[in-house]
Amino acid sequence: MKKTFKASPGSPYPMGAKLKRDGVNFSIFSRHATSVELLLYENADSLEPIQAFHLESRINKTFYSWHILVHKVLPGTWYTWRMDGPDNTSESGLRFDKEKHLLDPLARVVSDRLWNRGKACLPGDNGHTAMRSLVADESYDWEGDTPFSFKSENAIIYELHVGGFTRSESSSVKKPGTFSALIEKIPYLKALGITHVELLPIMAFDEQDIPRGTAALGLKNYWGYSTHSFFSPHPGFCVTPEKGTHIQEFRDLVKALHKAEIGIIMDVVFNHTSEAGADGPVINFRGIGSSIFYHLEEHDKSKFRDYTGCGNTVNANHPVVANFIISCLEYWVREMHVDGFRFDLASALARGQNGEVLQDPPVLWGIELSEQLAKTKLIAEAWDAAGLYQVGSFPGYRWGEWNGKYRDSMRRFIRGDRGLTAEVATRLCASSDLYKQQDRLPINSINFITCHDGFTLYDMVSYHHKHNLANGEDNRDGGDHNMSYNCGAEGATDDANILELRRKQAKNSIAILLLSQGVPMLLAGDEVLNTQNGNNNGYCQDNELTWFDWSLTKKNVDMLQFVQQMIALRKRHTSLMRRRFLTGECAPGRHIPDIQWHGVDLGAPQWLDSESQVLAFTLAGFIDNEADLHVILNMSENELDMQLPIDEDRNWHLAIDTALNPVLGIITPENQIPLGENKYSVPSRSVVVFEGR
Repeated sequence: MKKTFKASPGSPYPMGAKLKRDGVNFSIFSRHATSVELLLYENADSLEPIQAFHLESRINKTFYSWHILVHKVLPGTWYTWRMDGPDNTSESGLRFDKEKHLLDPLARVVSDRLWNRGKACLPGDNGHTAMRSLVADESYDWEGDTPFSFKSENAIIYELHVGGFTRSESSSVKKPGTFSALIEKIPYLKALGITHVELLPIMAFDEQDIPRGTAALGLKNYWGYSTHSFFSPHPGFCVTPEKGTHIQEFRDLVKALHKAEIGIIMDVVFNHTSEAGADGPVINFRGIGSSIFYHLEEHDKSKFRDYTGCGNTVNANHPVVANFIISCLEYWVREMHVDGFRFDLASALARGQNGEVLQDPPVLWGIELSEQLAKTKLIAEAWDAAGLYQVGSFPGYRWGEWNGKYRDSMRRFIRGDRGLTAEVATRLCASSDLYKQQDRLPINSINFITCHDGFTLYDMVSYHHKHNLANGEDNRDGGDHNMSYNCGAEGATDDANILELRRKQAKNSIAILLLSQGVPMLLAGDEVLNTQNGNNNGYCQDNELTWFDWSLTKKNVDMLQFVQQMIALRKRHTSLMRRRFLTGECAPGRHIPDIQWHGVDLGAPQWLDSESQVLAFTLAGFIDNEADLHVILNMSENELDMQLPIDEDRNWHLAIDTALNPVLGIITPENQIPLGENKYSVPSRSVVVFEGR
């Protein structure tokens, strides 16, 4: 006999599906719906509902919220919504379809087991191929865990993809590609020395959101920049998603990372959703209130304004949407103990409801000023896909920014471009030209040379051009402005000299990044010279091309150890992790400036030399008994005899020479020997560092 549940009007608050003493209260926002239906399912893959409830506006509607309390319903019950209303898209932008099954935008857990994106793009009933929301049991024993408290100036961020980090057989984990598998790799992260992981999107996303030609090759959306359910962990990263264990599994990861004193930063995608453009699928927002949630063309509201390159743009500064975004972030901090967020194409969130760029966007200031987010790391990708570029001018003060100018300048300098020493010096000092005059701090600059988007580090020194044919778009996708240098051959080669130079250039890149003021970010796999064979847009490659190859931790152990020791060197020098900008004035209690600049000759930086490829600097120890640093960056083709500053109270010890053989690339303090003279022969294309004690 089919079980039936009784219902009563319920309450508009809180939104979503919330457990009550006598059942579950369901509430959903829709300003323009004229009719609403709630459907309950026994399992994630149940084709037919066990019961449907038609909501009456005079009983189940308060202002713009539709609500119902269903008695005796237990956690583990799956559900969808259906709504009817206006469908005059060109005039109102509304796209109601009373037969379309909708996800709850606030669902804590979702299932995509039945999902068919193509069916959702067509009008009519898609109940057998729609996603499902779950009534979730959110109880959990945190064992005293709280969000990770860590000073930003001491942070070293490591960007990784949850699935790709362990999907390779070489990972030797129990459940590859899951949150659980990442827990097994925490000892590796701890040994590496990083302080935070930055996870590519882990909010539930549509793996079927890819171009047709790409789908025809059997590929899928791998990176995850296609979110549809912002409160739910992605089911594809769970061991038992059919049981709705998403929350438990993600919390287990967070708790384990915190026990290892590693923070967790989530890459979040609030600039667009997986519902795409005019021909996209109906998943949730489009069927609830498209004119509120998205930017639409003023004179033809059937068309979406696209500032993201993904078909639609979230109308983030509408009061309802802004509240949704801020509430979502607060949920992940309060209930999931997340420590920070990196906002994809964050500048799209600076646009007003007509697409104009706002000086003080309400949603961004709302995030910055939220009490619940006061200790949360905020990082912006400070541009969008429509030409808005706000690196150095992103609204607010707390926001760290992915410093694209740092990346570009360092890539050019490392490959050997001339006349960049003044620019490089500025970038080494946390881009004071961008941040200091606005009363910001070095921690506002998130420095990186590589990230998920573009060449890996080893590909940056192995390829001049992108090689993306495997993506199914005739090599049109991915950026063309890579600022890379292949060291003499395109791609794979047996030439020993080229291979040696590539290795040295990779070490130069890591060394420069970790010797820079600001917050460094590493890309997972760079520490073992991971390659994507020249593919600079692996968004659809959920395979060995992009997965972390754990065999490289042995094959390229010298590079791994170099990165570990570079991180260790940074950590023992607070002078590299300053919260305030360098001034050139004497350090407290010292008779030398906090920084001194040099060129080929001491005290003579070649700021105006259009041919210069050499920069050196001396950094004074910041606290008592901290060693001074003398750094030489020689990106020229020439070996140079360089003088070292004379300090009667301290002796220079060689710490780093990227041109030395792999075993001696970094010399730990206990193995360092004082130099016999104050000069050193600096090899071509190398980074050399001395510690003064």
